[in-house]
Amino acid sequence: MFLWQFLSWTVMNLHNNAYQYTPKQDAILSFLSSQIEKDGQYIMPSLPANATSEEHEAAMKAAQGKPNAVVMYHSSMTYNMGSNIIRGLIVDILIVAFFCAIISRMNALNFTAILISSLFVGMIVFFNVPYTNHIWFRGFDLMAYFIDSLVSWGLVGIWLGWWYSRKPKA
Repeated sequence: MFLWQFLSWTVMNLHNNAYQYTPKQDAILSFLSSQIEKDGQYIMPSLPANATSEEHEAAMKAAQGKPNAVVMYHSSMTYNMGSNIIRGLIVDILIVAFFCAIISRMNALNFTAILISSLFVGMIVFFNVPYTNHIWFRGFDLMAYFIDSLVSWGLVGIWLGWWYSRKPKA
């Protein structure tokens, strides 16, 4: 899983569509830092949390067909590649360990059952966040996330299917 994530995000650059370049980035960042007071994710246009349902309905009608944006704003950039890689590896190990805990309770523990179960988990992961977010916010790397889910969980299923199948039956 970790190896696939590395390949997907770096060597193959499947998520490139979601992180495009604009030559106006310095001006945009300067403007954002002069307008946004705190770190956060902002959807524009939007309304304050205490807006009435009538205000929301009017705002939705007024915004129809006009530009919109989701801005994830941080007032200070920090890079810690080593820490991020270690955290990502630990999370991947935990995810696979959780999956192993689930499949180890299966009655028919064979290669095919493990592979299919793993692919199902991959689809659950994909539908739960990337696809559901895409429904509302139309991201630009939906297919990359779909490929990531199928390939990474397919590889996990193949490896665990082989691993569990090689064990002698008790």
